[in-house]
This record gives sequence, structure tokens and C-alpha cells, in this order.
Amino acid sequence: MSSVFPPVSSVAPWRERWINWRNRLVADPRFQRWAAASPLTRVVARRRAKALFDLCAGFVYSQILLACVRLKLFETLGAGPLHQAQLAARLGLSPDATQRLLRAAAALKLLRALPGDRYALDDLGASMLANASVGAFVEHHALLYDDLRDPVALLRGETQTRLSQFWPYAAGREGDAAACGAYSELMARSQQLIAEDVLDAYAFDRHKNLLDIGGGEGAFVAAVAARHPALRLQLFDLPPVAERARRALAAQGLTRVDVHGGSFLDTPPPGGADIVTLIRVLHDHDDATALAALRAAHMALPPGGALLVAEPMADTPGAEAIGDAYFGFYLLAMGSGRARRRDELTQLLQAAGFAGIQHLPSTRPIFSSVLIARRV
Repeated sequence: MSSVFPPVSSVAPWRERWINWRNRLVADPRFQRWAAASPLTRVVARRRAKALFDLCAGFVYSQILLACVRLKLFETLGAGPLHQAQLAARLGLSPDATQRLLRAAAALKLLRALPGDRYALDDLGASMLANASVGAFVEHHALLYDDLRDPVALLRGETQTRLSQFWPYAAGREGDAAACGAYSELMARSQQLIAEDVLDAYAFDRHKNLLDIGGGEGAFVAAVAARHPALRLQLFDLPPVAERARRALAAQGLTRVDVHGGSFLDTPPPGGADIVTLIRVLHDHDDATALAALRAAHMALPPGGALLVAEPMADTPGAEAIGDAYFGFYLLAMGSGRARRRDELTQLLQAAGFAGIQHLPSTRPIFSSVLIARRV
């Protein structure tokens, strides 16, 4: 019987030999003690030790952030610094619990400790205050933390996850209007976070008609409308989501957006667009469904029409852990989709009939990278 593993060279490449030697050295307790004490290596050794401890303590850090969000600590300090006793009264906590939370938040750079037991927002806390959508995701992550209690069971497919029930299309409940409400609201906040970045990355004023597939409640098309009042806008999403989009857009006075209900798996999207957008859609789906979405976009475009894809990509420099670690396990718990690298998305785009694929610089690629392609 032939082996399922690729053949291995009898002589390991020099890089692998070096990695093996280094790992044996680092794993030696005597070397660890020497490295921690030596002036030549102790800075690196301490930094590595802290990084390892941060991995162990990461869940605690995230729960401290959740406590700050639930207690509205950032909003409380939004007008300026307050004394610890004032914060205890406003948060409804004992003095000891308040001090414990404030010191923990200051250690995580969410707050800044001031003289006289007073506290103010630090950079990260001010950023949380400026982005309400981030707070919504922090609250949402309570589902993910519950699903990750036994990560091995999750990897083996032995867990009935809460996230798979939250996302109706992952659980096969696309037509459930009640189930669509919670996730549609969360996705609307997500799209608000990155819409301006996408608009900065690409000049939409070269187009006449935009179709947003999987557009949710219309957060992205609303941002486009504000920047490009002459651009005709269309939105296509599942019928219950499309109905929510109609109400949300009408409340903003955006009656010029044509909203269409349907699934790209079985319903042809509306025609007439010369650009189609897929904003944070593909990574939620496995390859077959993602390819179906791309083929639906291809069908909706004329020859030479443009497709813009905005996705958190797994190979984003400086944000590798966000793609492969965070999104990798989030989507595993969700039961659908995966974080893809740029070459993997390129292969899907080519399989759907697109060419001329380009990566566009974006302001915050850790949230979303942008690809543009053309129908041929």
C-alpha cells in the first residue's frame, strides 16, 4: 500500500537542521537559566517568557475587557478622569473589586492610573470608546469562549457550538427571520468599521451601478451613498435580511437603493451593475459556497465589469495571528468558512472566471484587505 505522506529527503535541509538544533537548545533548562541571567540574552529571554505567559493568560485579559464593556467603564470615563471611589459608586462594585478591575485595565493599557487614585482612559480605552462596533464584538465573543472550553473536542467535531446556532446560514436556517436579526445587526456594525477603509482604497466614482452581494442591512451601501451620490446602488441578500435592509435604509432616507431578496446559491442576482462588492462575505463560507458567490457575481457583471472583495486575509503581514489563529478557530466554531490567504482567494477568483486580480493597499488591513478583479 502506498504511503499517504510525501517522500522525505534522507538529508534534512540546512534550515530544518538549524531549527532542530535551536529547539533542543531552547528546551534545555540549563540554557534557559543562562539566557535569563546573561546580559547578552536576558532581554530576549524575558520578552519570550512574557509572550508565552500572555498566551496562557490571554483568556483572562479578554474577560477583563468584557467586564469593562459590560460595566460601561469606557463611557463612564469618556468625559474625563474620575476618582476610584466615584467609579465604584457608578459601576456598582465594592471598593476592592473596583480597585482590582481598574488596576487590571491599566496594566492592559485600557486605562491610565493618575496620582491620587484617579483613572483616565488610555489609548486602547479611548479607541474602544470611538468604535462601538468593537464593544459589540467583545460581547458577542461570550459565545466563542463557551465553544472553546474544550478546543480538542471542537477540532474533532464533537461540540455542538453556540456560534453555529447564532449564524443561521451556518445552521441551515437561512429563512429564519428571528435568527437573522441578531447576526444582521452584528454584521452591520462590522461593515461600518471597515466601510470607510474600503472606500479609501478604491475609486468607486469610475462606476455607474454598484451591486453589494451579501450586503446585510445596508451599512456598506449607505457609506457608499454618502461619498458617491450619483452612483446607483443595489443590495442583494437573503429575503429576511433584505427586508431588514429596506427598513434600515428607508430610516436613513436612502430610498434610491434597490434592495433584492434571494440566495446566491439558487437565485440569480440582479443585473445592470458594472461593479459588484463582496464585503466580508467569502470567509464565512466553505470553498464550494464561496465559489458559488463569486460565480453569482460573475453572472451579474458585463464583460470587463469589476468585482471588489474585502476580506480579513490569513497572510496579512503583521496580523498573521488574526487570520490563522483567531478567524481559523472562530470559523471552526461557527461551522462554516475559513480564513484564506491571498493566493487561495486568487485561485477561487480565477475558477469563477475573473482575471486581472490586484491587491489594493488599505488603511487597516488587519480588519480587511481589498482585492479587485475583472470579468473576462
